[in-house]
Parts: sequence; C-alpha cells; structure tokens
Amino acid sequence: MLKTPVIHPTIMEALARSGHFAQVVIADGNLPVGAMTGPNSTMVHLNFRPGLLDALTVLEGILEVCPIQGAIVMEKPAEANAEIHDAYKQLLGDVTWEAMERWAFYDKIREPATTLIIQTGEQRRFANLILTVGVVKMAEESNF
Repeated sequence: MLKTPVIHPTIMEALARSGHFAQVVIADGNLPVGAMTGPNSTMVHLNFRPGLLDALTVLEGILEVCPIQGAIVMEKPAEANAEIHDAYKQLLGDVTWEAMERWAFYDKIREPATTLIIQTGEQRRFANLILTVGVVKMAEESNF
C-alpha cells in the first residue's frame, strides 16, 4: 500500500525509472498523444471527462513525489490566452523555463528522454507541459 500523495501504479513506476534529465509530459485533452509516443515513454490516460483531471492537479501531485528542475511550454500566438503558464510558474517556483515553437515542442516530446506522458482532461489551450526531472538532494547538499 502506497502512502504517497500519488498512488497511480503506472505513474509511480514510470517516475521511479525516470532519472536526472528524463522528461515527463503533462498533456492537455487536445494533444494527439498517440502520435507523440517516443521509444521510452509510457502513456497514462487520466482524461475520463473534460476537466477531470486537470493539468494543475496532476502537476501538484508530480511535484510532491519527484524533483523537477526545468519546464517547457508551447509558445502561444500573441492573441491567445495562456494564463495556465502563470499558474505553472507559480507552482514550479525556481526552475528553468522555456517556451518552444509548436512543431519543435512536439519533436521534444518524441525524444528518447521522455519517460512518461500523462494525458489529462485539461481543456485550457496551450496547457501542455514538459518537465525535466531533477536530482534528489542529500540533506548536506545545498548549493548545486
């Protein structure tokens, strides 16, 4: 029996085998995840209904069980609203942040470094997020 905030067995297994610099994707309900699967990625569908589960809820859970050092979002058109990016930044805190052109973003997901793709029921546009796994710091380590 797991006693962590995240108890989904497939997610926990994929995170356990995701080392430093592995990529974890939180996908919105519109991303064609079947076309995004890379050679080392595990797919998890949490999109039971529109809005369930949303991307922020999934990100909160991932942050409770896995160190994250970087984040990449898809660039949005100038006229588009992507307030969810601000919410991501607030939750992620001090990590490297990048916005990537749409087709380059899709290619990034397909890389061998992607170990987990979680499709959510998120309905907001431009909510796709690539996380870079960090390292677990030892208690005596503080400045690297």
